Amino acid sequence: MTRITLLIGTTKGAFLMESDASRETFDLRGPFCEAWPINHVVGDPATGVIYAAGGHPWVGTDVWRSPDLGKSWTRSGKGLAYPEGSEPIQSVWSLAVANGHLYAGAKPAGIFRSHDGGENWEHLPALANHPTRPSWNPGGAGLTLHSIVVHPEAPRELWVGISAAGVFYSPDGGESWEPRNGGTRADYMPEDQRYPEVGQCVHNIAPAAGAGGRLYQQNHCGMYRSDDGGRNWESIEAGLPSDFGFPVAAHPRDPETVFLLPLNGAEKGRFVPDGAAAVWRSRDGGQTWQDLREGLPQSHAYFAVLRQAMATDRMDPAGVYFGTNTGSLYASFDEGDSWRRLAEHLPTIFSVETLTLQA
Repeated sequence: MTRITLLIGTTKGAFLMESDASRETFDLRGPFCEAWPINHVVGDPATGVIYAAGGHPWVGTDVWRSPDLGKSWTRSGKGLAYPEGSEPIQSVWSLAVANGHLYAGAKPAGIFRSHDGGENWEHLPALANHPTRPSWNPGGAGLTLHSIVVHPEAPRELWVGISAAGVFYSPDGGESWEPRNGGTRADYMPEDQRYPEVGQCVHNIAPAAGAGGRLYQQNHCGMYRSDDGGRNWESIEAGLPSDFGFPVAAHPRDPETVFLLPLNGAEKGRFVPDGAAAVWRSRDGGQTWQDLREGLPQSHAYFAVLRQAMATDRMDPAGVYFGTNTGSLYASFDEGDSWRRLAEHLPTIFSVETLTLQA
């Protein structure tokens, strides 16, 4: 029997919502993780283990682990620290599971790896020691490593997104890194410096289906697609209501299909344009866009969707989910054509991911 679990990170802990393959009814459980601020929750489809990360200097920055779909939790931060004399970790912002390894991205920006399911951690210093590091500047939420993407068929290949430093690529599991920001703008820079090697405020990156190396990126300054693993980025924002937003989600099987939820702009309130919610879908790699509104509020909606708060599932047709900073969770079970609200009155939603298991 197929079970689908939505993994939700919020300002007051992690929540789980579960359904069978019909996706007709979802049961909500939580909050977990002692109501810590939880930035990201992910699941390992190979084992069913769920990991949650977030924290705060006052409560700690451990990574939580549940081997039984939320029934019990443990936490550990052994090794989850920078060298003595460095700025301490304020929180963990992102997680990724790859080939038996677990990666964690932190604030201030850095990356850690665990070989034992999050019990022990090691810092991968090559990123923090990158020659461009002195030119990195914090984004609005600080200098955060908020996106970790693992190549679907080559798990030692990694991409990370850092605000505001840009996209970096590792061919060797985090032992070495190179910037991959060609073609992405930094509109806040002087005109003759709009396309720097690093310094872009990437908001989120998502891998397209397949092994072709296609990536989608939502940036502070535009929406982009790369067909060569991030070496070069092409603007695909034409036809969208704004060049600003946070989340992007790719279709689980079709590399041409991508979902985006634009906001009205960095200086205009950062809510859905005109107070009317829409998810924008492209079926041709971002060349054209369609706004999908059925079932979403079309008046006096002033919410935002944060960078990790949109996801797809692996069903057919694919489900698409997003959570708002006002605590509502929406879902589409026909790839965006129509929507319904699954939950409301949750805390601010930081992240939404999915886990599909065979019971």
